[in-house]
Amino acid sequence: GATRSEFCGNRLLLSSWPGTTGHHTHLKVTGYLDDCTCDVETIDALNNYELFPRLNELLQSDYFRYYKVNLKKPCPFWNDNSHCGIRDCAVKPCPSNEVPDGIRSGSYKYSEEANNLAEECEEAERLGAVDGSLSEETQEAVLRWTQHDDSSDSFCEADDIHSPDAEYVDLLLNPERYTGYKGPDAWKIWNSIYEENCFKPQTVKRPLASGRGDDGGHTFYNWLKGVCVEKRAFYRLISGLHASINIHLSARYLLQDTWSEKKWGPNVTEFQQRFDEVITRGEGPRRLKNLYFLYLIELRALSKALPFFERPVFQLYTGNKIHDAEIKNLLLEILHLAKSFPLHFDENSFFAGNKKEAAKLKEEFRLHFKNISKIMDCVGCFKCRLWGKLQTQGLGTALKILFSENLIEKIPESGPSYGFQLTRQEIVALFNAFGRISTSVKELENFRTILRNM
Repeated sequence: GATRSEFCGNRLLLSSWPGTTGHHTHLKVTGYLDDCTCDVETIDALNNYELFPRLNELLQSDYFRYYKVNLKKPCPFWNDNSHCGIRDCAVKPCPSNEVPDGIRSGSYKYSEEANNLAEECEEAERLGAVDGSLSEETQEAVLRWTQHDDSSDSFCEADDIHSPDAEYVDLLLNPERYTGYKGPDAWKIWNSIYEENCFKPQTVKRPLASGRGDDGGHTFYNWLKGVCVEKRAFYRLISGLHASINIHLSARYLLQDTWSEKKWGPNVTEFQQRFDEVITRGEGPRRLKNLYFLYLIELRALSKALPFFERPVFQLYTGNKIHDAEIKNLLLEILHLAKSFPLHFDENSFFAGNKKEAAKLKEEFRLHFKNISKIMDCVGCFKCRLWGKLQTQGLGTALKILFSENLIEKIPESGPSYGFQLTRQEIVALFNAFGRISTSVKELENFRTILRNM
């Protein structure tokens, strides 16, 4: 086995295999990642064999599959009349009676009558019936969640989950995949995020930006190298999120759409258009490195949140005691795996300088991120909006955890954790968002295998 120092050499290798575009396809990102002491292979091994299978199981449980979201908020930045009529963009909301009562009711009491309301109905009309393993007998379990979401440490524009427009959505019945949402509308969203919310001066053109002034990214990367680590990290997180979403769309592409069947699967050409080193003039591998950077940041947040979740008073409450305890054990197993990972990103380099400057920068960082979560209300395709909102809330929650370390350390074993609190929404978003990135890293391995065999 390689020693730790061998793993962490300052290297970035791009191996090539024959591709379908008449030249070698350069896709395999390996080696050291900028701004952190880690390499790609170590992450692949941890993710693909340890974390991904467990996360997959966790996210199918009742607690994590139902996400309450308001998809009817108007776009605050421009008049948007482009809600797409494409079938695959629609989101099927969840009739209230199908959401496990422990999740739905404000006081989190579990009642038999509410449980009996979950009747079977046609697949097309519903969002996935309540998992039949929920026990029929009434369980009196009361969970009081301090709904104080201190806006000063919130990195997200939190959806008003008490709004009449907010509905439960079953994430398992609304998978993130290619929907046909592309072109000027989709471009406008990402352009607005990168141009207005990533600390970048207007004069510095992004690589592959249309129009004049693209010098192969030279000016852009010189600028990026010159900014402070926080601003560079912010750009890399957004780029990593963008890459992750593009991997999902390439991996679950609509390959066949006939009246008899819809077939979803990997689209290699689509993947190469976005990540091949030659086609993207060197951008593809950078995007993939940013995906791994995002992975490390969220992995770090999970390991830091362990004391919050480990407390005996913390429950993943749905009303089924046995099932809830099993899911909590699985969650703790995932968090211990995250904590055992030796090559963590060190967020202590963030906001570490002059106290006043650091506080100002942290506030800028938070406001930029909040703005990005508002931009998600401008996404014209509802299914894309759902996953965009969930993933930005998940990343926002990860940042909140990383910047609250001293509060988390002070949490008492029992009783309320006044200093630091995560709402159910934040917990569901945090793990589902990490589940998406974990899936991307796994899908990358699948694409490598397909390309190797072509």
